[in-house]
Amino acid sequence: MPSLRMYGVVVASVLATVAGPAQASEPAAVRVSLPAPSGPHQIGTVSLHLVDRSRPDPWVRSQPYRELMVSAWYPAASTRGHRLAPYMAPEAAALFDTTRATDFEIPAGRVDWAGTRTHAYEGAPIDRRGGRRPVLVYSPGAGDPRTWGTALVEEMASRGYVVLTIDHTYESPAVRFPDGSVTGNEPVMAELRQAVQDGAVPAFLRKLLDVRVADARFLLDRLPFLPRGLSTVVDNRRVGFLGQSAGGILAAEGMYEDRRIAAGIDMDGTLEFNQEPNGTNLMPVAAHGLDRPFMLMGREGSDHTTEPSWRAFWAHSTGWRRDLTLRDARHQSYTDLESILPQTGLPREVVEQAIGTADPDRAVAAVRAHVASFFDRWLRGRDDHLLDGPSPLYPEIAFVG
Repeated sequence: MPSLRMYGVVVASVLATVAGPAQASEPAAVRVSLPAPSGPHQIGTVSLHLVDRSRPDPWVRSQPYRELMVSAWYPAASTRGHRLAPYMAPEAAALFDTTRATDFEIPAGRVDWAGTRTHAYEGAPIDRRGGRRPVLVYSPGAGDPRTWGTALVEEMASRGYVVLTIDHTYESPAVRFPDGSVTGNEPVMAELRQAVQDGAVPAFLRKLLDVRVADARFLLDRLPFLPRGLSTVVDNRRVGFLGQSAGGILAAEGMYEDRRIAAGIDMDGTLEFNQEPNGTNLMPVAAHGLDRPFMLMGREGSDHTTEPSWRAFWAHSTGWRRDLTLRDARHQSYTDLESILPQTGLPREVVEQAIGTADPDRAVAAVRAHVASFFDRWLRGRDDHLLDGPSPLYPEIAFVG
């Protein structure tokens, strides 16, 4: 059975679980590095525990409320006395290492996820100079952790944005809560296994997206009340949304369902409830389009001229839009795997299966530049004209429309 491009390798994970265990652990662990952000600001980060008491958890009905973990990344006034944040909390890293990481053929123990450091300082004070700042929400692909977009998120924070990254509890492979408990994704995987058995994958995907939209809208509701002083620096009138795979789908559908989102980016997420794109079971945003700025970012062979749901979205949208292709890329090129996999020592064919053959540093730089250009234009009124057409500075990016 083919995997879901729009939802990462979730279905493939189910089949692999049935087929046999993950690879055996290896003793050597690599502390990988992410590309340094290029903006003028130092970065702070804090973790936020948010509780939505208006609804029971949709995946574990015995839980009377929905709990979410969110990370905030922001320009820091000073980093003195603060330590660089880990890529993952140790407890979450331990679970992730033996579950989701193996889906990408990264053997357990190969990467020191908790020992790897970001470029953000834990608990650093917020830079309040300049008034309120535009806020971005980042959502990862299905079955992925909120850390999966750190390289891009740090770039945007270094350029002056407040960025909130969200873990979708019981779907994310490892979420650590303040009491030290860690939740995995078995409740969601169990429903997926049943959906595959019953031939009901589209219904499962509808629920998955509905849960994510509810999570996103709850987070937007909380913006005026965020702790740690964040509520005093975010501009609720300038909100953008972005994500990879299912996170990109959420950016599109979230904009369709909530007008508080002013602009969004979908990085390689198909806008239909199917295992593979065929133009049926379109999501509402694909069937009706958007009237606000939106950007599609795909890989070669996947754009609005070839992807049925993107074609429908493109035809029905009346707002400003762009469709960009990252050349020589694969689905995971829009995640931190673009930088991480080449450092793991895995066989070349394994690396290229996930991220293609584009030069990792160039690919990351190109994506960062175009994402920043988009949000600067629509949330800050600053147009560097990078999105007017192909640039010789970034030949890795092709303009489809």
